Amino acid sequence: MSSAPTHPPVTHEQRATARRAVVASSIGNALEWFDIIVYSSLAVVISALFFESDSIGQVTGTLLTFGTFALSYLIRPLGALVLGSYADRHGRRPALTITIALMMLGTLIMLLAPTAAVIGPAAALLILLARLIQGFSAGGEFGTATAFLIENAPDKRAFYGSWQVATQGLAILLASGFGFALHTLLSHDALYSWGWRIPYLFGLLIGPVGLYIRLRMDETPDFRALQDERARAASSPSEGTGTTTTPPHPSLGRGPLAQTIVHSAGRWLTAAGVVGLASMSVYTILFMPTYSIQNLDLPSWAAYLGGVVAGAVTLVGSPFVGHLADRVGPGRVMLAASAVGIVVVYPLFLWLVAVPTVATLTMVQAVLGVIMALYFGPMPALLTDMFPTQIRTTGMSVAYNLGVTVFGGFAPLVLAWLVSSTGSLTSPSIYYAAVAALSLVCLLIARKRFAVR
Repeated sequence: MSSAPTHPPVTHEQRATARRAVVASSIGNALEWFDIIVYSSLAVVISALFFESDSIGQVTGTLLTFGTFALSYLIRPLGALVLGSYADRHGRRPALTITIALMMLGTLIMLLAPTAAVIGPAAALLILLARLIQGFSAGGEFGTATAFLIENAPDKRAFYGSWQVATQGLAILLASGFGFALHTLLSHDALYSWGWRIPYLFGLLIGPVGLYIRLRMDETPDFRALQDERARAASSPSEGTGTTTTPPHPSLGRGPLAQTIVHSAGRWLTAAGVVGLASMSVYTILFMPTYSIQNLDLPSWAAYLGGVVAGAVTLVGSPFVGHLADRVGPGRVMLAASAVGIVVVYPLFLWLVAVPTVATLTMVQAVLGVIMALYFGPMPALLTDMFPTQIRTTGMSVAYNLGVTVFGGFAPLVLAWLVSSTGSLTSPSIYYAAVAALSLVCLLIARKRFAVR
């Protein structure tokens, strides 16, 4: 059995830098995901205000709402290519400031957007514009923030990388908490007239804090070393001979886009499959408010309580899972989690349909949160090890956003369509299990072909 890799003694300054990187990445990452998750958790309200009309019923309005959610994910790969390549060329820190600034712009549009009752169909176009801006921003966030976190980690790379997932748990907790509070404390009229905008105001207010912190961070040691290598390669020709004294790294002569898309296709395609279950877990939890309100006749606040629990489980559990992954390897933990997901998801939905209570729904979401933490927590470290430094941000961004687009962005739309077309309230579990099986296969390929732990 292989042991965990050894590291030289860690200095106080290295540990302090790693902690600052966690804070800088976490605030921005939480904001990114909070704004995205709020849209899904308030889908019923947004559908009624921006997409439904006298000629469009609730089901069609819901599908249009989730369709807009899905369309915004189509731009994420473009954001991954543009912002990921920028981060590999110019640095992780400047790319992180761009992502949070764009997310703040999308949040501002959501906050101020007039409803369909005021400007008609143009209201839906404004929502789409905001979601496209946020999708482009999110396309570069995961790869850049993950590289920034792990490249600043002097050791315990899985633990530090797990904070990328923990902050997504925080975003789920906050978004679900807002949903719970809004639906229990406000009247229907207050919620639909102004209350739904409160989470976006909150997101807009904390955005400048994250931007300020990111602007004050230094570049990562790995990227500085890559810059030094590039400088040596550029100045290596000997005077008067035209020959090179030291052969440059074979990848330094090509841009990160070409290196990633053309020469590392196997890596990012495999990594995209690995991302599947992580993304599916997040968006299944986010789909539950709409699912429970429309199909289980539960009160509107019910699924938000479960979302708070699932978010708390992910927030608290992910760092512990990261510690475990540093000892036994991220791949082993993720393989076990994917196997558990395949086995338990159908019985969970069967139980929920048979006993449609608030307590059952909360327990189901809590179990999904545990699976999410076990699988998602070690994933940043595993993906980081799959890509070399010079294409790390581009590779992770492309892989992550392809996986999220296919298995996450379209998940609420697919799940709503499955329930509507089949009439089976357990059909979402079949799709979840299929994605989990695909991710398990891709994990096995990653461990065998790319030698990740």
